[in-house]
Amino acid sequence: MRLDKFLKVSRLIKRRTVANEACDAGRVSVNGKPQKAGYEVKTGDVIAISFGQKTVEAEVLDVQETVKKENAGDLIRFL
Repeated sequence: MRLDKFLKVSRLIKRRTVANEACDAGRVSVNGKPQKAGYEVKTGDVIAISFGQKTVEAEVLDVQETVKKENAGDLIRFL
């Protein structure tokens, strides 16, 4: 699954366009390297997102195309 779509499905970022813009601006890194929106997310990847002064890190536990809102937390584990 594409990185921008995973960020939306996992509810780390609300909208896919915002996720796409964050990737293009270099604010999203996977396993320590800045990645574009088209990067294929795999189980075990560590995603870091910079929101101004704050950085959020999460490990990918599962990759699913669709998930209900209450189950979105099962896709990631915050570090």
